[in-house]
Amino acid sequence: MAERIPVDFWFDPICPWAWLTSRWILEVEKVRPIEVRWHVMSLAVLNEGRDVPPHYLEMMGRAWVPVRAIMAAQQDHGDAVVGDLYTAVGTRIHPGGEEDWAKAVGESLSELELSADYLAVAETDRFDEQLRASHAEGIDLVGQDVGTPVIAVPGPEGRRIGIFGPVVTPVPRGEAAGRLWDGTLLVASTPGFFELKRTRTVDPIFD
Repeated sequence: MAERIPVDFWFDPICPWAWLTSRWILEVEKVRPIEVRWHVMSLAVLNEGRDVPPHYLEMMGRAWVPVRAIMAAQQDHGDAVVGDLYTAVGTRIHPGGEEDWAKAVGESLSELELSADYLAVAETDRFDEQLRASHAEGIDLVGQDVGTPVIAVPGPEGRRIGIFGPVVTPVPRGEAAGRLWDGTLLVASTPGFFELKRTRTVDPIFD
């Protein structure tokens, strides 16, 4: 059996594009020898001090709860809980259309038989130091002018290569997911490569 390649994945649970990329990387895990390691990052942290529209500022205020809840659970249960809780919360927020993010968190904690206290902790800054450290680890790989998701793969000479994205909808499945991974790995490992991008012309498609 081929040795599995560790892939670090940073996400903010409220971001629909990160959600789609996360479902893609899970598809890749089925067809390529990779192992995903989940980490939180925060759009609220990323946008601190920036001039953003009032509606987006209000959304960033609410965005603390899901990511703080996942971080709080991680402190007690370790890294293994992060991916499962992200899936539970994200399923409710994105394909489920739940706009009350605190409700999504509460139901997800119940589903996974985790303490409801994590929702109360998410209303505080108790674990913000750890949250900011996790955020910084991911964003430092790619710079401040991108958002979520960030993925990192092993590169030449033992270095980790970080990229933003890939941003894709709908989620490629099966071998199509594997081919996108192959291309992502190729461009990410190319010296001097920085960017491929085009304007999004559709909204997120949750299938």
